Amino acid sequence: MLHRKSAITALVGAAALAGCAGEGDLVIDQGVGITAVLSSCPSVGIPDFTGDVTTFRASGDQTASNLDVSAAMTNLRSTCNDTGDKVYSEATFDVLARRTDTRGARTVTLPYFVTVLQGSSAVVTKRVGEVTVTFADGQDRAQVSGKAGSFIDRSAATLPEDIRERITRKRRAGDVDAALDPLSDPEVKAAIQRTRFEMLVGFQLTESQLAYNATR
Repeated sequence: MLHRKSAITALVGAAALAGCAGEGDLVIDQGVGITAVLSSCPSVGIPDFTGDVTTFRASGDQTASNLDVSAAMTNLRSTCNDTGDKVYSEATFDVLARRTDTRGARTVTLPYFVTVLQGSSAVVTKRVGEVTVTFADGQDRAQVSGKAGSFIDRSAATLPEDIRERITRKRRAGDVDAALDPLSDPEVKAAIQRTRFEMLVGFQLTESQLAYNATR
């Protein structure tokens, strides 16, 4: 599964959430000690099988003896500014690389992608960047940091007022819908799904590299 938390329906302890909900976030009681936060900021994560990349000296030979360079994306962190009409999210990450042949200085350029998804499936944007790892002579390990950012229309990441009212409206005993969970309403669920955005970051892999990650 994706290494990510849903910014739309992330469930956390109510006590911990008290200091996390920002201005404008919609906080919904889900039961004893459970709360959901609906935020305009996207969740950020690394999809399965895209957080590592391996290259080989000779093509067609994916054995350990032919391994050239391997790298892993780690320490993914994100910030979000949702104060304007455009919500800006930025992610930083480290790339830890290792090579098998330590002779001579060498630089290796690794492409990575940043993709924004809406509703878990619709690709809004995708961009490809690069990080360059530099090995000193005799050095088998190296590290570099990278950064990725994206903009999202705040209006697209915000629930319509009628849906917000339907979720937060106080219900009294005796009301026809007093015992109904508004989040189970198909229209409400669809509206929440449409406002759910994710920013995904990972290595831009070839088909063979992706297959190698999935089967090793």
